[in-house]
Amino acid sequence: MAHRLVRGLLGAVKNLVVYHQPKPINHFLKSSTRNYLSEYMHKSAVEGNIARFIRNEIQYELDHSSPIELVSGFYSFKVDERPGEQWIRLKGKFGENEEIKIEVTMFDASIPMKKTDEPEDVKLRVTMIIDVTKGKDNILEFVYSGWPDSIEIRNVFTCGRDGIKNQTYVGPKFKELDDELQDSLYNFLEERGIDDKLVEFLHAYMMIKDKNEYLRWMDNLKTFVLKK
Repeated sequence: MAHRLVRGLLGAVKNLVVYHQPKPINHFLKSSTRNYLSEYMHKSAVEGNIARFIRNEIQYELDHSSPIELVSGFYSFKVDERPGEQWIRLKGKFGENEEIKIEVTMFDASIPMKKTDEPEDVKLRVTMIIDVTKGKDNILEFVYSGWPDSIEIRNVFTCGRDGIKNQTYVGPKFKELDDELQDSLYNFLEERGIDDKLVEFLHAYMMIKDKNEYLRWMDNLKTFVLKK
């Protein structure tokens, strides 16, 4: 009887040990979880740093100059700011049957200013595509450079309403034209309000737009980084 009792106790202990034996550890799952958490924390830290840098940069820009609202017109021209794009559009009229459309790039070239060693002292250029339309299909198109202290017609084309040149021959280079003809074409544009004053306005406008677009870009970048 004692032998059966001992054997029974040994069986119970064996069953108890088997019942409480821990399950094997999935080391791959544990390692994957640890790596995921580590990567998530690293990613969160990196994104947090980026967002902090962006906020500091935005605040720096705002502290040095407050945002300025862009005007919607200049003399007879209506100005379309085109937020988020690198160009603007002006529209106007001249006389009874002429329409004027001007598309202006943001600063697209620079040259160093004379007699200065400062790398920031440069002159900036805006490029203007000027379409003067008479009737339905007759368009005279100018490619025009606007510098702070000078203006320059680079090319003159005749176009159709769809922007395709009416003929294969596009004309000589503007500087190869007779001087009097060149002067007459400059006068043609000046009569329609395309002159030094307009270029001066466009330079001031683009300085503001350049900053506005930079702040918009930074804010969009921050929004993307912080999006979960």
